[in-house]
Amino acid sequence: MSTGSGKGKAILFGEHFVVYGFPALAAGVASETTAIITRVRSFGWKLVDNRPAMPGYKEKKYEEQKTSIDNILKHLNIDTTKTGFQIDLGGDLVCASGIGASAASCVAIARALSEEYSLGLDDNQINEAAYIGEMGYHGTPSGLDNTVSTFGGLTWFVRDLNGGPPKFEKLKLGKSADLVIASTGLTASTKVVVGDVRKKKDANPEWFDSISKEYDQLVNDARKALVELNFNKVGALMNKNHELLQQLTVSSKELDNLVEIARENGAIGAKMTGTGRGGNMIALAPDHTTMKKIAEALEKGRAAGVWTTSFGL
Repeated sequence: MSTGSGKGKAILFGEHFVVYGFPALAAGVASETTAIITRVRSFGWKLVDNRPAMPGYKEKKYEEQKTSIDNILKHLNIDTTKTGFQIDLGGDLVCASGIGASAASCVAIARALSEEYSLGLDDNQINEAAYIGEMGYHGTPSGLDNTVSTFGGLTWFVRDLNGGPPKFEKLKLGKSADLVIASTGLTASTKVVVGDVRKKKDANPEWFDSISKEYDQLVNDARKALVELNFNKVGALMNKNHELLQQLTVSSKELDNLVEIARENGAIGAKMTGTGRGGNMIALAPDHTTMKKIAEALEKGRAAGVWTTSFGL
């Protein structure tokens, strides 16, 4: 029997702007998915998924998940016609859109397989195997989620607009920060939302250039503030980033409501995270006690799901 784990993720800065070559900052959160590999006498593999999840998430992703696991097995040259095994998934990362649940499971499974079959994979090789697994979910993933899930800490990500590989820079903070994640329970099509932003950009390029320049300065300031552990500055920049995303029309009344509730209950900063027009928001808390207060307020504010975690280490 062997085990492995992979971290969830939260995009702190960069939604939508990253599409146009601007940097994004994503955090590996403390909440993890775990995988246990147990050999069995039958052939093939069996999955027992005990991860906490939003209603319907695991059922919706099941076929993609099977493809993902087969991709990892093929990449690692593991032949289940000779020996079979059971995968038990668990951990405290809630399966929901926008928090890297699929990548976390890929990393956890790859690590458990490496241990069980004595493959001796280092983190870079685990990351590569997880990227192959992510293809089962996303076709051609960016690589951001699996990188964050594998290495934790912070990842500075820049897309190559000429079609080359993206740039990843891994950062570690000296201490962790408390984070609250809340879901609206709504799911928007990433393709549609990204397309709408592109239409607005094409219709008014000067407007988009102005917002983009403001964001570019903001994300570089945020990186500096994070490395310096100036979380008050980080929170203020999160608030400003949310305003810019509102101008791009990718927020929603549901997200704005949750953001407002978090700020009113002590959040240093709060913003939508991910695609937008539904999905999740994140709130940075000054301490553990305030984090709990924010979470309770969001639950009373009818968030579809609320989770507390941390990031930075």
